[in-house]
Amino acid sequence: MADRAPDDSGIVPFLRAGPPPDRTRREGWRQWREQRDLFTPAPKLSLEQYTAMSPRRRALHDLHRTATHMNIGLLETPMSARITKLMRGRLRNNALTFEPGTRDGLMISGGGYLGKTETACAAAAAFEDVWRDLHRQLLPPPTEGTRDLFVPVAYCRTPVRATPKGLCAVILDFFGAPLPKTLNSMIRAVRDSLRDHRTTALLLDDITRLRLHREDDQDTLDLIRELMDLNVTLVLIGVDIPNSGLVRGGYPDPRTGQWIVPPVSTGKSFNPAAATQTERRFDLVDLDPFDYDTTDGITAFLDHLAGIEDRLRLFHAWPGMLTEGEMPEYLYRRTHGIVGLLKRLIEDGSTDAIESGTEKLTPEQLAAIPIRLGNITDRDPSEIPPIPQTAEPVPRTPRRRGRNTVFDDTGRAAEAP
Repeated sequence: MADRAPDDSGIVPFLRAGPPPDRTRREGWRQWREQRDLFTPAPKLSLEQYTAMSPRRRALHDLHRTATHMNIGLLETPMSARITKLMRGRLRNNALTFEPGTRDGLMISGGGYLGKTETACAAAAAFEDVWRDLHRQLLPPPTEGTRDLFVPVAYCRTPVRATPKGLCAVILDFFGAPLPKTLNSMIRAVRDSLRDHRTTALLLDDITRLRLHREDDQDTLDLIRELMDLNVTLVLIGVDIPNSGLVRGGYPDPRTGQWIVPPVSTGKSFNPAAATQTERRFDLVDLDPFDYDTTDGITAFLDHLAGIEDRLRLFHAWPGMLTEGEMPEYLYRRTHGIVGLLKRLIEDGSTDAIESGTEKLTPEQLAAIPIRLGNITDRDPSEIPPIPQTAEPVPRTPRRRGRNTVFDDTGRAAEAP
């Protein structure tokens, strides 16, 4: 049965008050963590229910449907589930370790628009929810009008032109701490902030902005590794980390599979005496796009499309709109299995379907919609995947390819016996 129509109270439950939270600030991270699952999607109405509404209510419902399509949210994939499991386990185990010493870190690698940041932030937020629940019986709750000193997770982005001072500045900015003038004072302030806020996880995004061809980059990387001695789990997120130079000189441990990375700095801007010249251990995990070459890969892609389809609010949609016929192959060709490109194509296609009145998605309709990524000026060129702007719709054939398709040994669709 379809959900009931919204009432005429005038309440608009899908509008956000103010700009989106800035997760690179302590208060913004808290706001995002607490509100990340609170969006209310538009109810599923029949066309008859929609037609019976007043013009004002129809306009509001159309806005709500658009907001629903723009906020589909992070859908778990087999690739992201592997990272989530590893990250939650690492954060939990390191947080429960009371012995002093270096904590093993984690590197999350992958191409642009694959959801590395959202996957890592979601896993860190889930860990913080649990960690805060455990500590409520030990720590007093925050007092209204004062700062909460308990900050289990800190999220920062690597500066575009990284230096040890620049890295310290973004970490101190997260906590809202003052910025000392000298490097040694800034390093001391970072240590104090991480300790005073009982921070157990430090996420550094865009880590592959460190090219390591500059002395400052090498010094910054040594400073990052030194932070692992502060009872903090370091999570580094970047594009194609194995080929970026960050693990230069490192080698995988044949027993554990972890990367053992030695210090690399030969620079002078970061005091070598302040850094512990010991090896660091990281788990390196890749977030890959969907593949369409194996039965398991095709099944995972179809499951992902089914999850998106369930969240769409189009009146002429039908079960299997995204998962049957030629649509899965078409969507894969348009996006190469990259979840960020798929999300943008579905968003823009759904908006067009509402505005044009077609109220459905087809290969023919999507072929006229280019994939635009919006403002990408703050992204490194390596983070922008190749985007096929147009693609001819696949020809219609009597055979349907979708969730009930039989595949041969090569992963290609075949007729069912």
